[in-house]
Amino acid sequence: MSLVYLYRNYIKNNMFTKMLLSFSVIAIITILSLSYWMYHFLSQSAIRSEMNTQREAVEQVERYVNQKYANVQSYVNDMYRNNPLSDDASFFLMNNFNEYMAKRIDRFTGSNVSHSESVLAYFKQRLEDDADIENILLYSAEKQYVYVYKQGSMNRLYQANSTHSFIPDAMALETQSVTLPNEWVRKLTHNEDRSLYAIRSPINDMRTYKNIGQLLVYYRTDGLHKVLETISPQLKGYILVLSADGQVLFDSSNKYYGKRYPYADELLNPKEVVDLEEESYITTLARNQGGYTVVGIAPKAEVAKSYKGLLNTIIPLALISIFVAILVPAILIVNYSKRTNNIIRFMRKVETGDLVARIQDPREDQLGQISHSFNEMLDELTRYIDRVYKAEINQKNAELSALQARIDPHFLYNTLEVIRMRAYSQGATDVAEMIYSLSVLFKNMVQKKRIHTLKDELEACRLYLELFRIRYKDKFTYEIDWDEEIEDIEIIKMSLQPLIENYIVHGLRSDRYDNYIHIKAEERGDRIHIEIQDNGKGIAEEKLNSILNRLQAPESSGESFGLRSVNDRLKLTYGNDYGMDIQSKPDIGTTLIIEFPVT
Repeated sequence: MSLVYLYRNYIKNNMFTKMLLSFSVIAIITILSLSYWMYHFLSQSAIRSEMNTQREAVEQVERYVNQKYANVQSYVNDMYRNNPLSDDASFFLMNNFNEYMAKRIDRFTGSNVSHSESVLAYFKQRLEDDADIENILLYSAEKQYVYVYKQGSMNRLYQANSTHSFIPDAMALETQSVTLPNEWVRKLTHNEDRSLYAIRSPINDMRTYKNIGQLLVYYRTDGLHKVLETISPQLKGYILVLSADGQVLFDSSNKYYGKRYPYADELLNPKEVVDLEEESYITTLARNQGGYTVVGIAPKAEVAKSYKGLLNTIIPLALISIFVAILVPAILIVNYSKRTNNIIRFMRKVETGDLVARIQDPREDQLGQISHSFNEMLDELTRYIDRVYKAEINQKNAELSALQARIDPHFLYNTLEVIRMRAYSQGATDVAEMIYSLSVLFKNMVQKKRIHTLKDELEACRLYLELFRIRYKDKFTYEIDWDEEIEDIEIIKMSLQPLIENYIVHGLRSDRYDNYIHIKAEERGDRIHIEIQDNGKGIAEEKLNSILNRLQAPESSGESFGLRSVNDRLKLTYGNDYGMDIQSKPDIGTTLIIEFPVT
């Protein structure tokens, strides 16, 4: 079975199949696009989250190291601010240890010098205050010895003259504030722990401002590991603290301690992604004052593991969504297709002349409305066929009446105008006004206008009522009210005047002086509502029922024109939902109600 055959027989002339295929293609493309976008968005969110965690870790480590650096600087500055302590430190670093101890003993026994003025006691207290400190070293540039404080151990004095070691040369050359512990100092103090970093500060004589020694504080990195654990135990990658020459001061992965970081040069101008051992996301934070740089390194492959599971979740969800997105519309479209084919089948029955066929579809959706409208059309068509012959007969009678009534209007207008002027000349002004109203009324009735509005019809009623107001003088009044917004709405000609004439002939009481009729037209929703209310004789209940029944019954030959003419024309023009209603009570009055649609 070829594709051409499938297209011609199942697709080309089948609108619903085309709709299903089009919708399926759009649904598949949309779901795949959304899935890709969702995966991209979630993966980027995961990367941003990891980068934010890494940046937070880098900032915390930088703050920690900077705090230690600030502490060391404060040790020296506090010592400078205490003059006795500063003098004691200068004497200690500019003389040998025995001379210093002798002077301390003399000063202690000879005066009230506080124990806090001893530089040795001062730095011992600093060691005890900070558990992260491994060693505090005081180096004398003048006497070339190193006094070493060790956490949990006795203080020791080591000779470091240039004839036995390179420590003096190293101390003179080092300018960085935060660095690795000097190898010669390690050997001298027998300290082999590689996970230490040193913070150095020069000590000057406050009188001569000459450099007399160095303060070195060795910190353990345990505190940095604790900082990282409090931030995120699942931190991807590792955090480094590098000196200005690339030496590793701290390594959370414990891989690079004791050596220069092999990729330090790649970090000089870092981008967000740098190729180290592998492609990695980089976050750097440099502290120029301390000369160190904190670097966060997260390999892309390791970060990708955090969102790898997204792909395994999104793909099945996308497949299920595609299946549901195609299955549900397919079921609905097949159902609509069957119902549409059923409508087409019944239409073809009617096309062959079967006007009895009806579509059985109780649903109220669009296809159900089409079915109901089709059935109503057939019902109306049947009724129309029943009426057509009667309509043809009425049409012939109307044409005959029109021929009989075809009188030259100008002749009638001129004749009435002559009579009106004669009445004026004889002083009969009321007669002249009646003739004028009659002339204008007649002109409105025979005038051929393309559109006859509600305003035109109400004006015709006014002219007609004006005739009888003059006729009955103080015995009769009228009132006409309407909304200006609806005065231009089209209405059937002669739809109100016959109803007013019916009141004048049958309802007006010549023995009363309060005869009154009120015409009111207004818009109610999508309908025009007109009430004609009078206070005339009224209609007895039995006779009223007879009139209402006659309005609903078929027209018989020779029947009068009035109420039936208006009611039938309204229903034929606007449908059976519109027409005329009569309400009346004897000796109280009658109300005629007419309704027709706005459009």
